[in-house]
Amino acid sequence: MYVIIVGCGRVGSKLAQILSFEGHDVVIIDRQQTAFRRLGESFNGLTLCGNGLNLDFLKAAGIEKAEVFCALTNGDNRNLVAAQIAKKIFRVAKVFARVYDPQRAEIFATVGVSIISGTMLFASMLRDKIMDAKFSTYLVEASDLGVFRMNVPEAFCGKTVAAVTNGNEFSIIAIIRNGVTQLAQPEMVLGKTDVILGLTHRESMESVRKKLNIV
Repeated sequence: MYVIIVGCGRVGSKLAQILSFEGHDVVIIDRQQTAFRRLGESFNGLTLCGNGLNLDFLKAAGIEKAEVFCALTNGDNRNLVAAQIAKKIFRVAKVFARVYDPQRAEIFATVGVSIISGTMLFASMLRDKIMDAKFSTYLVEASDLGVFRMNVPEAFCGKTVAAVTNGNEFSIIAIIRNGVTQLAQPEMVLGKTDVILGLTHRESMESVRKKLNIV
């Protein structure tokens, strides 16, 4: 894939390193030349120092052939504008934007931009740790899906994944067995020492939590 990343901070630089290592064509933009030091010597993508909001500069970066655009600067407004330019003007298929202020997430979502809110994600994860919770309210930020983790209920023991899955409310996506995580297959039989990872729609979270007695 051809990926353009605006913002070579901690997140942007790490994402660029990962994608580059996987063999993707990565262009990363930042206004400060010194920011590219975070990429390290092994990074083999393209670094461009300049304004990630400038249309001519983005064209020079190859945005017209980009398949993915990520706005990951330290400014919400800047990320919103950059994401809108990529989405509305250059019709990039996949556009992602980082949001620091969770209250702005809905604004970003209305323009068709996928949101990554580290603030909300970290707060939710920390809440789950504090409460020793097995039900997370965020799988993908601004998505309508949630993930839960639970020990296999007694009523599920000896039954297959297909037999206990309720497609209208939740699906079992993985099973942790003897410390090894396996993707769930319909014919897999659940054991009493297994741990289930499941996926559910957000509107069904509370009913699933009650039915499965998830704390």
